[in-house]
Amino acid sequence: MKQIESVEQFKKIKRRHKAFVLLAQISIAILFLLTWEILASLNVINVFLVSKPTDIFNLFVRYLQNGELFNHIKISVYETLLGLIIGTLLGLLIGILLWWNDTIAKIFDPFLVVLNALPKTALAPILIIWAGTGIKGIVLVAVSLSIVVTIMSSYNYFISADKEQIKMLKTMGANKFQILTKLILPSNIPNIINIIKINIGMSWVGVIVGEFLVSREGIGYLVVYGGQVFKLDLVMMGVFILGILALLMYLILNYIEKYYRHTKYSKRHKV
Repeated sequence: MKQIESVEQFKKIKRRHKAFVLLAQISIAILFLLTWEILASLNVINVFLVSKPTDIFNLFVRYLQNGELFNHIKISVYETLLGLIIGTLLGLLIGILLWWNDTIAKIFDPFLVVLNALPKTALAPILIIWAGTGIKGIVLVAVSLSIVVTIMSSYNYFISADKEQIKMLKTMGANKFQILTKLILPSNIPNIINIIKINIGMSWVGVIVGEFLVSREGIGYLVVYGGQVFKLDLVMMGVFILGILALLMYLILNYIEKYYRHTKYSKRHKV
């Protein structure tokens, strides 16, 4: 009985802590916006350079009403998802190949280090020329930012798998494919989710850089157009929308991770 009460008490404390963290986050965001608005209204900060929350919100409402904003968001989200999926899957496949063949891993190790060190955003114009100035070029930039990180991270995760479990599977007659599917990949699902979290940000950076250069649509286009015509409220609106979209993608992935962990825990508990 005491154990049940202590568990319930622990859950209650945990819920209170989560509520406190959420309230603190919301309070900080509101305080930041209020401070920004007040300082801008009192001309303490230059409205021309940083705009102010009310102007950004009014512009946001106008773009919503004419329907133009949805098209820009749709284009950017589509390009980001394509870059995220292609970069992550291709990176994981190459990571598996390197884990599968140690000789190939040793051969390509210095090349991966060099590729990782290259400033991919600086190479974006070249990539866009190679792939074309449409969605293909923008997606290629997004893929280039995430694929090398995915390869190196996934390979390091795969070779760090429990050696004793691998030996046990080998003594039971498991081949390399069975070790991969029964141990390496399942045990690294949380790590793969972390890689995807990183790739969300990398893909957004790639898409925005690509849209800066060639696109006539998308959030990146709104930001660069606002800068060209000195409409800083448009620039700030684009930045806010970009942050919200990236946060939503992260929260969705975070929910999937929690669901996976809860399901895994439930299965263990039943067993």
